[in-house]
Amino acid sequence: MEYVILAVIIAVIAIGAIAGLVVSGRRRQQLPPKSQAPVITAPPTTPREPQVGEEAAAPTEEPRRTVEEVPLPETVEAPEAVEAPEAVEVAEAEVAPAIEVPEPTAGRLVRLRSRLSRSQNSLGKGLLSLLSREHLDEDTWEEIEDTLLTADVGVAPTQELVERLRTRVKVLGTRTPDELRGLLREELVELIGKDADRTVRSTKHEEGPAVVLVVGVNGVGKTTTTGKLARVLVADGRKVVLGAADTFRAAAADQLQTWGERVGARTVRGPEGGDPASIAFDAVKEGIAEGADTVLVDTAGRLHTKTGLMDELGKVKRVVEKHGPVDEVLLVLDATTGQNGLIQARVFAEVVDITGIVLTKLDGTAKGGIVVAVQRELGVPVKLVGLGEGADDLAPFEPGAFVDALIGD
Repeated sequence: MEYVILAVIIAVIAIGAIAGLVVSGRRRQQLPPKSQAPVITAPPTTPREPQVGEEAAAPTEEPRRTVEEVPLPETVEAPEAVEAPEAVEVAEAEVAPAIEVPEPTAGRLVRLRSRLSRSQNSLGKGLLSLLSREHLDEDTWEEIEDTLLTADVGVAPTQELVERLRTRVKVLGTRTPDELRGLLREELVELIGKDADRTVRSTKHEEGPAVVLVVGVNGVGKTTTTGKLARVLVADGRKVVLGAADTFRAAAADQLQTWGERVGARTVRGPEGGDPASIAFDAVKEGIAEGADTVLVDTAGRLHTKTGLMDELGKVKRVVEKHGPVDEVLLVLDATTGQNGLIQARVFAEVVDITGIVLTKLDGTAKGGIVVAVQRELGVPVKLVGLGEGADDLAPFEPGAFVDALIGD
């Protein structure tokens, strides 16, 4: 019995020792290591007022000077103005377009005769060859008629010319080449019309500058013709203002402005898709304010089959007339379109009063007879002809020089 009690006491003591070891081990695991012990920082202190310095000596009084005793600084001269470098002047000169001097208009058509020589095969040389035959029978006269019709002279003018040639050839009898050439020249000049007034009315009047509307369908070179016409007028001593009223074609205003800058003519323009009549009105207004001689208004290239657009062209003319009369309405036609150009001319003549015709692309494959046909159709003269792509290839129309180019020397 004593042994059992002793064993129980030893077991209790052993269990107590083991429990103590376990508890002490858990406490050591919960204590943070010394390296991770929280750092206690001191609370921030209110900054002190700035001091002279902890080790600064006591200030000593210094002698003070009066205003009269303080010397003034010496006067420093301002540096001389430095001239702008020449490089800047050169750059500005490159930005501003150089003003060109257009060729004089007098005798332009004579100088451009070679441009018309390609058309003489179908008209001038063909007629001379037929008229030079020894016997002019009915078949020959029919060939002469076919030559004239093929050259787009038109039916009525062709019949009129053939009848006159028949009469004069019969009276003439023998026919030398020089006599035939002179005869044909006289009849063609008469057919074209030597007495028509072909002057572009561009002189300033009491109401203000002369106003010229340039009209035509898309693709005939209307904007280019307007720019070239500005060169013609500037060459004749006119002060010109351009109106970019073609707001429907992309870059039309930029193109016209470029033409104007080359000869020093100002261009009045508006936003793309803006009201053409408003821009035309403003162009004439600016022309009056600047004392210009002529205002050229480039209108939109309207399709002659679109009734609404043609009506708008009439609106442009009516709005411009609020400033004064429109002096010229120039219809631009592509000479290579032949009889189709006559259809366009009829429709435009119903909307606005056409006062003159400009034939472009008359060189190359164009047929010279269109000059006769379009004048007969509208009853207005051809005033200008375009004979190439050059800036000065627009010339005032001269019937004598034109016929000389057709039939050759």
